[in-house]
Amino acid sequence: MRWAVTDEGEEGVLLCPLDAGGRPAGPVERAASLAEAVRERPRVTRWVWRSTARVYGRLLAAGVQVARCYDVEAAEALLIGHEEGQAGQPRSLAAAWARLHGLPVPADPPPAAPGSQPSLFDPGPAPLPPGTDPLGALLEVYAGQQARIGRAEHPERLRLLVAAESAGTLVAAEMSRAGVPWRADVHRALLTELLGERYPGGQETRRLAELAEEVSRAFGEGVRVRPDLPADVVRAFARQGIRLSSTRAWELRGVDHPAVPALLEYKRLYRLHTAHGWSWLQSWVREGRFRPVFLPGGAVTGRWTTNGGGALQIPRVIRRAVVADPGWRLVVADADQIEPRVLAAISRDPGLMEVAGSGRDLYADLAERAFAGDRERAKLAMLGAIYGQTSGDGLKHLAGLRRRFPRAVELVDEAARAGEEGRLVRTWLGRTSPPASTAPAGGEEAGLPQEEPVYGSTPGTRARGRFTRNFVVQGSAADWALMVLAMVRQELAGLRAELVFFQHDELMVHCPEEEAPAVVEAIRTAGDRAGALAFGPTPVRFPFTVGVVGCYADAKG
Repeated sequence: MRWAVTDEGEEGVLLCPLDAGGRPAGPVERAASLAEAVRERPRVTRWVWRSTARVYGRLLAAGVQVARCYDVEAAEALLIGHEEGQAGQPRSLAAAWARLHGLPVPADPPPAAPGSQPSLFDPGPAPLPPGTDPLGALLEVYAGQQARIGRAEHPERLRLLVAAESAGTLVAAEMSRAGVPWRADVHRALLTELLGERYPGGQETRRLAELAEEVSRAFGEGVRVRPDLPADVVRAFARQGIRLSSTRAWELRGVDHPAVPALLEYKRLYRLHTAHGWSWLQSWVREGRFRPVFLPGGAVTGRWTTNGGGALQIPRVIRRAVVADPGWRLVVADADQIEPRVLAAISRDPGLMEVAGSGRDLYADLAERAFAGDRERAKLAMLGAIYGQTSGDGLKHLAGLRRRFPRAVELVDEAARAGEEGRLVRTWLGRTSPPASTAPAGGEEAGLPQEEPVYGSTPGTRARGRFTRNFVVQGSAADWALMVLAMVRQELAGLRAELVFFQHDELMVHCPEEEAPAVVEAIRTAGDRAGALAFGPTPVRFPFTVGVVGCYADAKG
């Protein structure tokens, strides 16, 4: 049974049951609060509401969880991209209602933090026109979305994607509320060990000051160089006849100069100090928990992002501060070679499906079949095909892959051609790439992972092709990961265990020690179950490397 429910207002909430087609199946009812409405209807299988980020926080604060929801705004974002290729357009209920009625579409307000509570500074949702019945608008938009899904080329796939995206919004809200276990005392000790004590009244630390002095001395007696100012460093090298285009680490490593070792160390520690130093600790860790704000589908590929906190780039050394509570453990799971496995599933390439079907090290198996046992070469070849490394050795590797796995390579080649020609591409389930005018430039290059942009400047033709080449694989992997999260969350229901962290293809569960075996089993089975649900019956396996540890730094990967 499904129920539609409005946001909580001064007069409570309005709600009504829905039939299988999404139409009202009973009278409109009123409840004093969202929590009351949910508590009184425990048998409801799915709640249809405007936005999880704006309503679920109230439920969690009241100690109430729901099993499933349909997030109208998340669905609208997917449908706009799928139908019109206009990813990034306004997605609010008010915007969706305006589209239905041919009215000017209002801009979206700033996103609310998943699981957050309203505040004096929260602009709230985009308002509906005066006099509009909020429940009527919700029902009308929901019915319209169901009809739009039914008109899609693969409606069942798109319906599954919308359900998975909505499930992801529940997970994000619950994780944001739970927080990652974090030992502030361990973090402070690490900072002091690595950076030295802080000087009173200033931001500089003893170790950074020592390294800055060492850098300056390397350029000559009496020279003062500020290592934190790239222009200062470039000028210092130029005075000694060394021209640099930047102070990036890879460029500095190619320079033979006594300042380079200290400069590289300074850069490493300075980044730690600014990104995860004492100020970060004060801002983001409260009551023994790091509380990042997870944003499902924040990147155009469907990957999650975070709003501040740098949760997706926690340095390995800082992971030593992520420590389970006494009597509890961290179950850390990392999907094994997920993108090549997804490529095998969505291309239906017989040879690659066979390689990806053993559940063993995919790159090692690939090396035995096509690269004379050279695992590193096999890995570079596969990632080059996915990310668009098609020059030099990459071109030679790609030719070998094309002979062995023609359907797999043709799928990403066709996606690249579509991008270069300005066409849209879709993931297996129907998530659609943004138009060329709003697509991010480039993407992650093989072996050189970088922060994925949300929206950027118009890329060139070849860059657009590289982006769409990767989009069909990385986006399909993101869709699969949503289903893994939903399945693990479902299996954890009734346990004390809680999902606390997720990034791309890695997740973490914090649980009592006695629940760890059940959590491990839930994760390991979720990979293959999600693969079968997302991509249909294939021989492809989706294994996880799972570790049960007391400290995040002790997990493999």
